[in-house]
Formats: sequence, structure tokens, C-alpha cells
Amino acid sequence: MIRVLEGRWKLLILFQLFGGQIRRFSDLERAIPGVSQKMLIQQLRQLEADGVVTRIVHPQVPPKVEYRLTEWGQALCPALDALLLWAEAAPRD
Repeated sequence: MIRVLEGRWKLLILFQLFGGQIRRFSDLERAIPGVSQKMLIQQLRQLEADGVVTRIVHPQVPPKVEYRLTEWGQALCPALDALLLWAEAAPRD
């Protein structure tokens, strides 16, 4: 199941959704510099298909779409926190 995290942008998306945060698509787009709209949509759809992210569509005009971690996705948080601590402890040249 490690393939769930494959992709350049998925970890950045997950970090934006940590702690039960609900983020609008436009908020994610602004928070992740360098990601194209097409790539963000693709990565979010893959995370949704894998059961990590839930997509919430509000029936209004203009459309409002929000994303949040599923319960299973939220269970990734401690592992990703440990990964961050590991990366921060990397030796500096």
C-alpha cells in the first residue's frame, strides 16, 4: 500500500489536511506552490480512489469543493510526523 503515497505532490497534500483540517481546492492550490491545477486534481482523485481523502461537494453556485482526510487517511499522520522528524534530523553539510 506504499503506492498510495507515490507521486510528487501527495505528501504535500496530506500535510495540508493533517489534524482533521478541511481545505477547499483553491486553498490547497495556493498552499502548494508549483503544483498545476491538473496535477492537483489528478493527485486528489488518486488519494480519493485509495480511500485516503474524502471529497465534499456543496451544491451551490459557484461550486464549492472541499477535501479532508478519511479516518484511514488520518491514521497516516503519526507515520508522516515521524518521517518529518527524521528528515529534520538529517545531517547538514
